[in-house]
Amino acid sequence: MEALHKFSVLFCVLFSILPTYLMQQDTITPDQIFRDGDTLVSADEMYELGFFTPGASRYRYLGIWYKTVSPQRVVWVANRNTPIQDSSGEFRVLTNGSLLVTAGGVNNTTINVWSSNTSLVVSSATINPVAQLLSSGNMVVRGSNGDGGYIWQSFDYPTDTFLAGMKFGKDLVSGMDRRWRPWKSADDPSPGEYVAFMDTNGFPQLFEQKGSVRIARYGPWNGVTFNGMPNHANSVLTHEFVFDDKEVYYRYELVNSSAPSIVYVNPEGSFLRLNWVNRTQEWLPYWNAIIDMCSRLSVCGPNGRCNPNSSPACSCMEGYVPQNPDEWSASEWSSGCRRRTPLDCPNAEGFRVFKNIKLPDTRRSWYNRNMTLGECATACKRNCSCTAYANIDIRRGGSGCLLWYGDLFDIRNVDESQDLYVRMAQSDITILPPDSNSKPGSNKSRKIVIVAVSISCSLIVMVILILAMVCARKKRTRCVVKSPDEPTIDQKEYYSMERRHDEEEDDNDDIELSYFSLNQISKSTDDFSNDKKLGEGGFGAVYMGVLDDGREIAVKRLSKTSRQGVNEFKNELKLIAKLQHRNLVKLLGYCNEGEESMLIYEYMPNKSLDVFIFDKIKSSTLDWTCRFHIIHGIARGILYLHQDSPLKIVHRDLKASNILLDDDMNPKISDFGLARMFRDHENEANTNRVVGTLGYIPPEYALEGTFSEKSDVYSFGVLVLEIISGKKNRGFSHEKDSDNLLAHAWRLFEEGVALELLSAHMRDSCVESKVVRSIHIGLLCVQHHAKDRPTMSSVVLMFDQDGALPLPKQPAFFAQDTRPEANQVSVNGVTMTILEPR
Repeated sequence: MEALHKFSVLFCVLFSILPTYLMQQDTITPDQIFRDGDTLVSADEMYELGFFTPGASRYRYLGIWYKTVSPQRVVWVANRNTPIQDSSGEFRVLTNGSLLVTAGGVNNTTINVWSSNTSLVVSSATINPVAQLLSSGNMVVRGSNGDGGYIWQSFDYPTDTFLAGMKFGKDLVSGMDRRWRPWKSADDPSPGEYVAFMDTNGFPQLFEQKGSVRIARYGPWNGVTFNGMPNHANSVLTHEFVFDDKEVYYRYELVNSSAPSIVYVNPEGSFLRLNWVNRTQEWLPYWNAIIDMCSRLSVCGPNGRCNPNSSPACSCMEGYVPQNPDEWSASEWSSGCRRRTPLDCPNAEGFRVFKNIKLPDTRRSWYNRNMTLGECATACKRNCSCTAYANIDIRRGGSGCLLWYGDLFDIRNVDESQDLYVRMAQSDITILPPDSNSKPGSNKSRKIVIVAVSISCSLIVMVILILAMVCARKKRTRCVVKSPDEPTIDQKEYYSMERRHDEEEDDNDDIELSYFSLNQISKSTDDFSNDKKLGEGGFGAVYMGVLDDGREIAVKRLSKTSRQGVNEFKNELKLIAKLQHRNLVKLLGYCNEGEESMLIYEYMPNKSLDVFIFDKIKSSTLDWTCRFHIIHGIARGILYLHQDSPLKIVHRDLKASNILLDDDMNPKISDFGLARMFRDHENEANTNRVVGTLGYIPPEYALEGTFSEKSDVYSFGVLVLEIISGKKNRGFSHEKDSDNLLAHAWRLFEEGVALELLSAHMRDSCVESKVVRSIHIGLLCVQHHAKDRPTMSSVVLMFDQDGALPLPKQPAFFAQDTRPEANQVSVNGVTMTILEPR
């Protein structure tokens, strides 16, 4: 009996200490309950998990902290948004792999405070899950046998601390976006107003955002560090930057894991690397991201450069001048800088090197990681839209290629940075100072060369000026003698008015157009005979003509009865005269005589895109290579309108009938009657008169009258899907569903059979991956919300690269009017359909 009593006592003692023994381990299983006061400790006793109270707060949170560091340094928090008001918190792992934090509620109830929601992504067949605190500080859920990787891990959900081994960036397959979100304050671990994240538009770079506004940028990664961040190479850390079609992330590792080192974002949004010093028992800052006036994103505006050691801090890059001198002198730099001398690509141009600067924002960049700097320079020279280029990786003499298009943003002087080569007019490229490595005595000969070159350039400039004056005098002389075909005084005043209006809006840029008399046009079109009529639109007809010199032209004749057409005629004359691009139709001149108003274009022998893709016989003549060439050309043309042209233009009527095809099937965007010009600071506009063509109009424009660049992106997406399928969006029908073309394409994409959208005759000869990628891009362009659609610069990059793409959201599904369309024949892209639902 006494023996039994002793055994009972021993059993009770063992039972009482068993929970404490279990909680000193680094794992927890579904049959265990983890209560407030218990802790898990990593195998190396570096990290500890448990419930804690931050600072002066009275609330309890589940978190991970350094076990041997005092004061407590918390590196991860579970229930950031749902604090526990007392010590009733419990933590457990469920049989389905989910982690769950609960707390006591009223009337002895239990409430769920936080869950990992692992069950949403884990099969119900998960057996015996185990939660474990690793020596890296990562809390993971895995199968009990250790196979199959992690079901869930805290490293995927960082708070304010970036630990060694943690990935910062995006999983392009699952969509996992690992962002830093600092605490609101030292007493409140809930997410504050700052967030740091990796942006994968263009070449990846790191951004910091306050609320909904981006405030700072670091990057791109240059092989050593994020461009613009301090480069403190040392033997304590190793760095890794991974960028492939599956994921983009930065990660660092500690050479000596026993010496804690972290990257931390404080509640004020500052980045710091902190090292723990055992001798003094304190965290010491090893470096912090540069915090000064120039840290603000694009503080000096487009093409401006910030130098924190100068006063004022902002200046224009060499070769540029302030866009608004009055604002600039008042230290209002947001309008930025413009070129001193406009480019005349590819003539009289070169590249100037800017050293030790932070590279510009790469969201509008193109990249190739295998090219040399020489190949990169050649690629930029060949593309007149290319503004600048640089190496991606600065190691081993440099490698990779980054190209920028349009204005350059967020440039600053930074030590230990890299070189940027900017396209400039030759007159703005100054001769560089002597190389410090040149031999003694060589400066004298170099000075002689400089003087000789300067004198030569001056003579060349004088000759050019004299020739220009002679040509201008000849032009004025020709205008004095009035021929029977010369425009009347009223006509000259009309054209002069248009020129004055343009000059007010665009820095006195001249419009150089030929004037065609009514007699000339009438003769070339056989007096506007029906045999010469190519088609008819809402504002008039289009005729094919042949001039006396044999040139073929297309004549857009404004209907005398069309009151709306006058404004569109003036608008088209005003805008397209200033545009020059291989994927835009060329305006040759105009005629405005009596009641006649006409625009004269180059003639396109293959007429328009709709003639080919919507005709069963002609459609078979377009193989996949040709169709992709057309898609890519249209994208380039729209990019020019939005970003690279002298004006920022939204077309508003992109459709298959407004895409003309030349002899070589090169696409030419036409019909700018409905186009709108935007100023640099404008992103969108509203109208009470909605114009355009059904089937190509985005929802925000059709329903609210709001249009922007993203309106053209939507229309382009419709065009892409029409070109691939050979079907019209409007009036589309399918035997299996009643969707429009966009909805049908999206359903096929969701079901993994996107290739079924392709015209049947091309399926055997196409490159399947390119077709599916093009459909994917088209669906990204027709997403319902404008903010979700990519910019045209991003679209062009998507076509030019093979990187992973974001998943498209459901497109704008309209209840389509399936009645047959009116008989509209597209003619040199001048159909003029107007929709006025209000």
